[in-house]
Amino acid sequence: MTRPTQTLHKALACILLATAPAIGWTEELGSVDTKFALLSPDDTIKLEVFSDPKIQGIACYLSRAQKGGYRGALGIAEDTSDASIDCRQTGPVSIDATFDEGESVFRERRSLIFKSLKVVRFCDVENNAVVYLAYSERVIEGSPKNSVSAVPIKPWPGANETDARCRYED
Repeated sequence: MTRPTQTLHKALACILLATAPAIGWTEELGSVDTKFALLSPDDTIKLEVFSDPKIQGIACYLSRAQKGGYRGALGIAEDTSDASIDCRQTGPVSIDATFDEGESVFRERRSLIFKSLKVVRFCDVENNAVVYLAYSERVIEGSPKNSVSAVPIKPWPGANETDARCRYED
C-alpha cells in the first residue's frame, strides 16, 4: 500500500469512528488474551455488561472476540463474528416504554465500514419474557453466528410490584 493510500485509510478511519452512532453503553468487566503478539496488542475476548435502555431491572452480559496486532490497535482490523449474550433479571422490572419488534438495544462496529455486532430485543408476549438476540451483520454478506438469551419477567422479592408486562407498541 502506498503512503497516500495509508494516510487516506487512517483519515477515513478517524472520521468514521468519530461520527459512528453508538447504541448502547457498556461497562467492561474484564478480558482474557487468546493470541500472543510480541510488540502489539494481543487478540482478546472482552466481557462487558449493559442495561436495556427501555427496561429497568435487566442486565445483559456480552462477550466478543477482538483482534489485536497493529491493525487492531489502529481500529482497522475486522473482528470475527463470534459473540455470546446472556441476560438476567437483576431487580424489579420496570418497562419504561413500549417498543417495536426487533428493536436495537446495542450496536458496535466490528470492522472499519462493513461489519457490525447488534443486539436486538423481542417480546414473548405469551410467556411474558424479553428475548435478546446478538448477531453479526455485514453489508455484503451476513454471518449465521448468533446467540440468544430470554429473561422471564418475574416478581422481585420485597419490591412494590407493578404488573410489568412485555408488549409491543400498539
